[in-house]
Amino acid sequence: NKQHLREALLFCFNLKKSAAEARRLLEEAYGEHAQSKTTCEDWFKRFRSGDFDTDKEHSGRPNTRPKTSRRTPQDLQALLDEDDTQTQDQLAEALNMTRQ
Repeated sequence: NKQHLREALLFCFNLKKSAAEARRLLEEAYGEHAQSKTTCEDWFKRFRSGDFDTDKEHSGRPNTRPKTSRRTPQDLQALLDEDDTQTQDQLAEALNMTRQ
């Protein structure tokens, strides 16, 4: 998994390997599942800057979607009991959910 590969990159960094060497080792061990050259370089930059937290992904687009609490069918039913003419879009907005 990605977490394991990030930890393997940190291991290589601590062994004074370059990002390119780490990439080659990961590719040899994990084949097509190894991280890309760019991803390895990005993680090595973070390690060099003192950020050794491999628990969270750093690269990529940040998740800007608001966190919602778990909704139950009863939540939906309560909204419908109030006003059964609401559209799906209105219900989704009231529940802070996206319509699918």
